[in-house]
Amino acid sequence: MADITRREAIKRGIIGTAGLVLANNSQAEISQKPIAAPKAKSVIQVFLWGGMSHNDTWDPKPNAGYEYNGEFSQVIQTNVPGIQLGQLFPELAKQADKFSLIRSMTHRNNGHETAAYLMQTGHTPGERISYPSIGAVFSYFKKKDYKGLIPPYIVLTQPQGRFSEEGFLGPLYKPFATGSDPNAQRFEVEGIVARGITDDRQRSRKELLEKMDLLSRVTSETPSIKEAQEAKRAAYELILGSGKEVFNLSKEKDELRDRYGRHTFGQDCLAARRLVEAGVPYVVINYPGGWDTHSNHFTTMKRQAPQLDRGLATLLEDLSQKGLLDSTIVWCTGEFGRGPKIDWQPPWNGGRNHYGNVFSVLVAGGGFKGGRIVGESDSKAEEVKTRPVYPVDLLGSIYQLAGIDTTAKLPHPLGYETHVLPQAGTVKSAGILSEIM
Repeated sequence: MADITRREAIKRGIIGTAGLVLANNSQAEISQKPIAAPKAKSVIQVFLWGGMSHNDTWDPKPNAGYEYNGEFSQVIQTNVPGIQLGQLFPELAKQADKFSLIRSMTHRNNGHETAAYLMQTGHTPGERISYPSIGAVFSYFKKKDYKGLIPPYIVLTQPQGRFSEEGFLGPLYKPFATGSDPNAQRFEVEGIVARGITDDRQRSRKELLEKMDLLSRVTSETPSIKEAQEAKRAAYELILGSGKEVFNLSKEKDELRDRYGRHTFGQDCLAARRLVEAGVPYVVINYPGGWDTHSNHFTTMKRQAPQLDRGLATLLEDLSQKGLLDSTIVWCTGEFGRGPKIDWQPPWNGGRNHYGNVFSVLVAGGGFKGGRIVGESDSKAEEVKTRPVYPVDLLGSIYQLAGIDTTAKLPHPLGYETHVLPQAGTVKSAGILSEIM
């Protein structure tokens, strides 16, 4: 074997490592049956992690009694005759013609991690395979058509952390979490920023790095190095170029920002609208603070429900006014609901516990009809009374509206046969939501 220089050895090592990374990230061709032209181009998922009470919100039972209703026994009439919401949702009541409510969602799973996995993959937890979330699947199937600078799968602002959203698809399909609070952001004014560093300082760091990167000069024609350089260029375009403007909420009128609510969730909703307006396929808003109200339930509801009501109602109205609602699915739910019967015993003292037997989901836009109710719970919202809806039914409906074949194969790194959703007969299903599609 001929001797090589130290520089050549380093060069070969880097090229080999880059090649290995690229090989691990390479994906098989998408297998997909021809289906109807998609109605939905983007999805906004509002995830109420911890699980929000359905009794107190979108499936009120005013005659259930104090043991079930506690402080929230009143209902609000909506702009759709016959549809009522809990007393904390006056703004959503004005937009009921734009959304439908599934009041018979069920999976009977009461674990945070397992229920979250089930609601966002449609697959049964505990199998040997860790499936990707619906956001990662969207990222995979939309990658050929989406050419934007912003990653195709965005989380505002922190990842849920309950399971690995990318699953076996790998880190290339992991969501990009923005991290910072959009309600606290400060953009450059007269060359000064209150948070972070100026663009000029960022550019000077970039230039210094390029001057020090001697290796890339001698390997610039190597395909793997060229790809890495292109990725770096795209990243800087996002940081310093046009990409960052999508996140600049100061571009919006103060009146609109006030309507969304000057709190984290409200400004997350506005940021989500700007992201789908820019063509991002999948956006998740993880509700800050969560809804895991084993204790202090009524205090938490009185603080958070008005924020959810205002932000979500304004999002639907704003999307509609901009002509985006017809092409954008909005769905909102937690991993399960909360116990219909209040736990008055210490240490809970008026809390609601995990409840997957029956709960509610809001869906809107992208082909979903508004002003409808799907299914029904019993008189105290303890069990499904009519038309059960399972996770595979909900996710299958979203996939169909987006033009994604639920029987399509996904590329597992070990060669296992894996599909977007479980195949017929392997999980409980009552069928897609054809009554509101």
